Amino acid sequence: MLKQYLHLKQTQKLSPQQIQLMKMIKLPTLDFEQRIKQELEENPALESGKENDPLDEQDNFDDSSDYDDNEHINADDINVDEYLSDDDIPDYRTKSNNYSEDDQQKTIPIAAETSLSQHLINQLYGFRFESEELEIAEFLIGSIDDSGYIRRDLGQIVDDLAFTQNIMVELDVVEQVLKRIQHLDPSGVGARDLQECLSIQLQRKSRTSDQAVALLIIDNHFDLFSKKHYDKLMSKLELTEEQLKSAIAEIERLNPKPGSSFAGQNKNIEQIIPDFIMKIVDGDLDLKLNGRNAPELHVSHSYNEMLKGYKASVDKSKAQHDAVMFIKQKLDAAKWFIDAVQQRQQTLMLTMSAIMAHQKEYFLSGDEKDLKPMILKDIADEINMDVSTVSRVANGKYVDTPYGTKILKSFFSESMTNDQGEEVSTREIKSILKTLVDQEDKKKPITDEQLAIELKNEGYPIARRTVAKYREQLDIPVARLRKQL
Repeated sequence: MLKQYLHLKQTQKLSPQQIQLMKMIKLPTLDFEQRIKQELEENPALESGKENDPLDEQDNFDDSSDYDDNEHINADDINVDEYLSDDDIPDYRTKSNNYSEDDQQKTIPIAAETSLSQHLINQLYGFRFESEELEIAEFLIGSIDDSGYIRRDLGQIVDDLAFTQNIMVELDVVEQVLKRIQHLDPSGVGARDLQECLSIQLQRKSRTSDQAVALLIIDNHFDLFSKKHYDKLMSKLELTEEQLKSAIAEIERLNPKPGSSFAGQNKNIEQIIPDFIMKIVDGDLDLKLNGRNAPELHVSHSYNEMLKGYKASVDKSKAQHDAVMFIKQKLDAAKWFIDAVQQRQQTLMLTMSAIMAHQKEYFLSGDEKDLKPMILKDIADEINMDVSTVSRVANGKYVDTPYGTKILKSFFSESMTNDQGEEVSTREIKSILKTLVDQEDKKKPITDEQLAIELKNEGYPIARRTVAKYREQLDIPVARLRKQL
């Protein structure tokens, strides 16, 4: 049975302007510039650059005594005077930064060089291939990744050749063509795994005794070598420690990623544009927002002129009504966007100022030991904003400090209590952990359990599993894999 009934409930919804602001706060500098460019293209009522002073042009509109409010379209349509007011210079015409436009580097360099695939194909013409073999070779080169490896199974490549190139060929033919590709430069290219890559490079070297031992290790005892079971290697191959050390030195000279010198070419070079600039002036910290985050935006004068024309007209037709409604939409969107840009600037500066104040000792010294424990909620409570807003500000933003360009998230860390009852940052513990590993005897690396004991002696009582977690976060391998002869 169908029923109709009323149901009241309270809901919280963000306005379109709030949603726009949240999205803009999250954007780093380069993406923010692209967003402004997009808005300028889509909204003709929004203009960039320095604005000419329109006060003289608006003098004849100051006296509105001859203007009857009843001549407006409707109360909910548009208030023309709202857009023509010239009592004060609007906030969005002012700009509080000393960033010179000459210092702005808005272009990103592009590297235009020969790709790995093109480099390999160019070498193919120095070999004698049948027409079908040449097509297979080009197809195989197309399957080589940026590191110089063919990761796909050759059986799958045989199937692809049949279905996409209409080339029916046996697996052994593809393997023979691949062997010829593996003679191309750079040495080791076309390998299917690391073992084959290193073996190819050693085979192409003039064979010394050390290289012969190295090739024997790679071809026949790669598992023992990769797990650093050096004692078993010396026993199996009847080698002295010095002989094994020389053979390993030969292996370490090889390139595990032969295609890496070509990787990333013809792409934009990665460039970090800091969102904030921090300097030490007379022993105190000075923070500025990067000028690229404070563009000069204003409402188009031509749209204002259209409104003036409507205001001055006696007979207001439906066509004029529709035109003014369109102008209202564009002007509202332009003002909302300018307000969002302003609020973004204020939110970024407010958040970064709170971070700077919280980590003042670190920013003055540059020593990671001075980093205080800090989580997003600490800053959110301090500036009276939501944690999600602080997270948006910290995400993907960088600050140019006297000690290099740092990502904002690096200043946040959890805390733990040391043996003196003081709260310390986990970043400080990780720094000490890295120092202990760097200073260890590589012949007898320190285990996680020993590292936990060393940290406890330093005043940081943490468990072995916590040490293992921090070690993995620092990309430090286990003790066995850090062993050296």
